[in-house]
Amino acid sequence: MLQGFKTFILRGNVIDLAVAFVVGAAFSTLVGAFTKALIDPIVKIFLGGGLSAGTLTIRDQVIDFSLLLNSIITFVITMLVVYFVFVVPMNAFRKRTAKEEEESPTPADIKALHDIRDLLQEQIGLLKDQRNS
Repeated sequence: MLQGFKTFILRGNVIDLAVAFVVGAAFSTLVGAFTKALIDPIVKIFLGGGLSAGTLTIRDQVIDFSLLLNSIITFVITMLVVYFVFVVPMNAFRKRTAKEEEESPTPADIKALHDIRDLLQEQIGLLKDQRNS
């Protein structure tokens, strides 16, 4: 039982996932700090300034528009960075490796199997023509 767990943990995918999780958490903290330190004050300036900027109070209930706007901006920044740092390079890598696979010549044994298949199809076609005649 422990050997199976060890094999599972040492598999590359699990380690990659753990690293991605830690990097994602650190990046989320960084973007949150950036938003709180820079974006939040700018949003509050445009929404009226002061401590209550970007909020609306109805029957002692506070609706915080600046918090919502900051969350949207944080989400957009995070998605842009993930797209340009991870998705675009991975797509380019996949495209490059796909070209290399397409350019590789067909091995001789696979080519021979294709030739046999084509000959069998021709013979089956000739047999069908003889039966129909």
